[in-house]
Amino acid sequence: MIPFDWAAALLRASIRRSVRTGLGGIWVRGPLPGAGAVLAPNHHSWWDGYVLREITWTLGLDYRVLMLGEQLARFPFLRRVGALGVGEVRPAVRAARAGAWVVVFPEGALHPAGPLREVRPGAAWIARSAGVPLVPVALRVVLRGGQYPEAYLRFGRAVGEAALPAALAQELAALDTDLADSDPEAPLAGYLRVTAGRASASDRVDLPSRALIWLTGDR
Repeated sequence: MIPFDWAAALLRASIRRSVRTGLGGIWVRGPLPGAGAVLAPNHHSWWDGYVLREITWTLGLDYRVLMLGEQLARFPFLRRVGALGVGEVRPAVRAARAGAWVVVFPEGALHPAGPLREVRPGAAWIARSAGVPLVPVALRVVLRGGQYPEAYLRFGRAVGEAALPAALAQELAALDTDLADSDPEAPLAGYLRVTAGRASASDRVDLPSRALIWLTGDR
């Protein structure tokens, strides 16, 4: 019998609470891959790894994410929820073959939000070695019309190594267009909410507001 990992359970609860209280929600669009895939998202937000981890918990999938060595050294406990060092490609291949989503940020590091940077070959190598789909994922964590930032993801169709840079850039441009053309106070058309986050104060009618409406007759 495998002993229960209390530390991992507490860390999972902490991460999920962080996502649900720090973000206004998570929305996705496009064909989500099944078990066993390498995801290649842009990396322009501190939230990116947490957002993708939350989606796998929601879907009931295993998860790995490759992190820079200095980051993993600072937060070694993240290994308990799927983190690997960037050099641990063999364990990443084995995890993908076993059915995990393996997240590899092909830009190599966190960059300011904007256009896609140079795409490195690691994600494609792991996907090819594991024999699993390579999926471009556009990801933005943005402040729209609400009080808290919201996460939006566009999942592209599986591609080969040579097509990854163009496919990821295309998905990212499409996501930026979707956001730019939307009403910031309305749900983004075509996206499915997978995680409900924290509601803005303007969305909550608290007791003082109810009392003021009743006293003034402003209905």
